[in-house]
Amino acid sequence: MVKVEKDIHWREKELSIKEVIEKYPEVSPFVIIKTDAQRRGVTYTQKALERVDENVHQLVHRGFSGEKNDKTPFSLLLRDGTSVLTGGAAGFGKRDPLVVDVVDDKIVLTDNREVLEEVSYWEKPDFYEKFTSSGEPMWHVAWARPQRIDLNPHQYCQFWNTPGHGCKYCSIAATYKSSDKPQYVNLDDIEETVKEALKQPGRFTSIFLTGGTILSGKELLDDEVDLYINILQRIGKNFGGKRFPSQLIGTAFNRRQLQRIHDETGLMSYTADIEVLNAELFDWICPGKSAKIGYEEWKDRLYQAVDIFGKGYVNTGLVAGVEMAKPKGFISEEESLGKVLEEAEELCRHGVAPVGCVWTVAPGSIFFKQETPSLEYYVRLAKGFDGLRRKYDISVDMDNYRRCGNHPDSDLSRV
Repeated sequence: MVKVEKDIHWREKELSIKEVIEKYPEVSPFVIIKTDAQRRGVTYTQKALERVDENVHQLVHRGFSGEKNDKTPFSLLLRDGTSVLTGGAAGFGKRDPLVVDVVDDKIVLTDNREVLEEVSYWEKPDFYEKFTSSGEPMWHVAWARPQRIDLNPHQYCQFWNTPGHGCKYCSIAATYKSSDKPQYVNLDDIEETVKEALKQPGRFTSIFLTGGTILSGKELLDDEVDLYINILQRIGKNFGGKRFPSQLIGTAFNRRQLQRIHDETGLMSYTADIEVLNAELFDWICPGKSAKIGYEEWKDRLYQAVDIFGKGYVNTGLVAGVEMAKPKGFISEEESLGKVLEEAEELCRHGVAPVGCVWTVAPGSIFFKQETPSLEYYVRLAKGFDGLRRKYDISVDMDNYRRCGNHPDSDLSRV
């Protein structure tokens, strides 16, 4: 694996995590700590690894954008229940990662040898130990966040079939080609695994589906729509009513396709990730999405989704920070914040909630050697997204800290 040389002077160029916490007292320190852990990744001391219990903690993972099968914890929880979705990341960027250690007999997250906060390791769900009727380990079929079942039925993205069309921040193609995963997860296995997972009392509050884009079909994306409808119908048999707590992150489907999903399944909420809020940067960073659908059409399809699913049940994910990628991204953080939040307000006026994932420089991605923005940038961006959703009265309960845990800005919505 290609390694990125660390910038030994990075701490001199930006505020420390403690300085950011002091500067923004209105933002929960848990949110700030989570953001920096996701931005920089984490690593574990030997003492911290000795606290891992493989019979209790969630270690293994298979998803469309990553896979691990080692003795390190998959992710962390803070004392207030905040999920820190590190995915076992060891800090691939130019900054030093945060370090999980044991101090005074407590598992803690540290920065530069200073204790930041006490943490715990995610506990694995019961179904991780079981197999489907076909003999597949159930953790190959679905993975779990503390309160959510995650399904990735299509583990490749067909934008990558055309040279130069893959999103530049994304490692899905590299992950798929370096593993022995099937392109499609068996639907019988999915149905059986979800049924088994739901037997664990009190563990799960929602079911989530996403995967790589499927371009094929009678009309563009029809095969992707058919796949999700099939899965949602199978899953829906576990619930009594028409709707059940569920979220789909799919490609930007047209009105006919969206209406089909809404009418033929119990899906409650829909997301189509636009990834970056700027037309020119969208064309550069997401060339496949730009060529097949386009920036303005992507937004229009989100607005149509609000007509179908309702306000508060449609959002769009952003790879927050990728708008500053070189050489075409915004030069300064101040300019970037202004431009991004201006575009985000347009989305909110139409009832679409913007939510940001912290951009990490993933191995295998085109942007692997890029440098992400400062922690202060992410805090200001999270405040901006949260403020806009409050201004336009858009709930993100369908994607909040309990159901997702990946977005620092949606963590603010419960404060």
